[in-house]
Amino acid sequence: MNWFLLALKKYAIFSGRSRRSEFWYFVLFYLIIYFVLALLDGFTGTFDSDSGMGLLSGLFALALIIPNLSVTVRRLHDTNRSGWWVLLCLVPLIGQIVLIVFMAKNGDVGENRFGADPKDEPNGFATQLAG
Repeated sequence: MNWFLLALKKYAIFSGRSRRSEFWYFVLFYLIIYFVLALLDGFTGTFDSDSGMGLLSGLFALALIIPNLSVTVRRLHDTNRSGWWVLLCLVPLIGQIVLIVFMAKNGDVGENRFGADPKDEPNGFATQLAG
C-alpha cells in the first residue's frame, strides 16, 4: 500500500524514474480499489451496464488519470524510454502488450538520461516516501 501512496504523493511528477515495484503495486491497488468501488456501484444501483462504469468507480478512475500517467511515464524512464511511448496504448491490443513488456523489464542499472537509479537510493523506500 505504501507504493500506491508514494505514486499518489508524486502524482504530477513526470520526471525521474520509478521502480517496477512502485508501478506494479500502484496498478495492483488501483485495480483492487476500482473493483471494490464497482461492486459498491452495483449494490447501490449506480452501475451502468451499458458503459461498464459506475458513479464511484468512474470518479475514482477520473481522479487517478494523472497519477496513473505519471507513474507509467516514470517507469518508462527507468527503462531508458521516453514518456511518449505511453501513446502505444492507443494501438489496439499490440500497443498494450508492448507496454506491459516494457513495464515488466528491469530498469537500467545506474544512472541514465532520466536520472539516478531508484534502487541506488541510500535509504530506499523510506527516503522516497518522506521526500
